[in-house]
Amino acid sequence: MVLTAAVLAVLLWAVAAASLNWRYALTAVLALLTWAGVAWSLSDGLSGVEWLMVPLPSALFTTGVELFYILLPQSLVVRLLIMITFGIGQYALMLSGNIFSVAAIRTIALVRAAAAVGFVMNLLTGYFLYNTILSFRLSFWSVGLWVTLVSFLLLLPGLWSVQLSPRLSRSIVKFAVVLAGLLGFCAVAISFWPISLSVSSLFLCTMLYVYLGISQHHFSQRLFKRTVGEYVTVGAAVLVTMLLTAGWGV
Repeated sequence: MVLTAAVLAVLLWAVAAASLNWRYALTAVLALLTWAGVAWSLSDGLSGVEWLMVPLPSALFTTGVELFYILLPQSLVVRLLIMITFGIGQYALMLSGNIFSVAAIRTIALVRAAAAVGFVMNLLTGYFLYNTILSFRLSFWSVGLWVTLVSFLLLLPGLWSVQLSPRLSRSIVKFAVVLAGLLGFCAVAISFWPISLSVSSLFLCTMLYVYLGISQHHFSQRLFKRTVGEYVTVGAAVLVTMLLTAGWGV
C-alpha cells in the first residue's frame, strides 16, 4: 500500500507537469492506474463486488485531486504539498478499503474508524470534483448530469461500506440513484444563483454530507430523529449562509 501510494503520488506530479492539452486524457489514464494499483495492493482480501467498491474511491480521489490541481497556482511548494497530501490520502483510503474487505468476512473493531475515514475522504473528493465541474461554466443541464454521475459514483461505495455485502443490493443502488439525482437538481438550481465557485462547491459537498450521512445511519439501523435533526441543521446553516453571501444585486 505504501509503494502504491508513493508511485501514484509521483505519477500525479508527472501528469500535473504535462501539457494542458494532454492533461485530461492523462488524468483518465492515471485514474485507471490507480484502480489497478489499489486492486493489486489489496488483491489478497478482495472478492466479488469488493473489486469494484474498494478501488473506486481511490480512483475518484485521484481524478478529483488532479483536476482540482489544475485550478491551483503552479508553484513548486504547491506541487510538493499536493503530492504529499495525495499520497497520505491514498494510503488512508487503501487502509480503509483493506479493513472493509476483512470486515466483510469477520467482525473487527476497526471498521467504524475506517468508515469515518472513508466518509471524510468521500466528502473531500466530492468537493474537488464538484469544484472542477462548476469551474467549466457549462450549461445548467450539463452541470446537472455531471454532478449526478459523480455523486452516484461517490454514494455507491459510501452506502455499500455500511453493509459490506458480497453483492450490491437493490436498495443501495436505488438510494444512490435517487440521492445522486437530488444532488443533480441542487447543481441545476445553484447554476442560476449569483454565488462564487467555492460557495457552490461547498453547498453541494454539504448536501452530499447530509444525504450520505442520513442514508448510512438508515442502513445501519441507527437513524433517529435527533440524528436527522443534526444533519438537517448543518444543511440549513450552509444554505442560509449561501443565501446571505449571494450577490443578488449584481
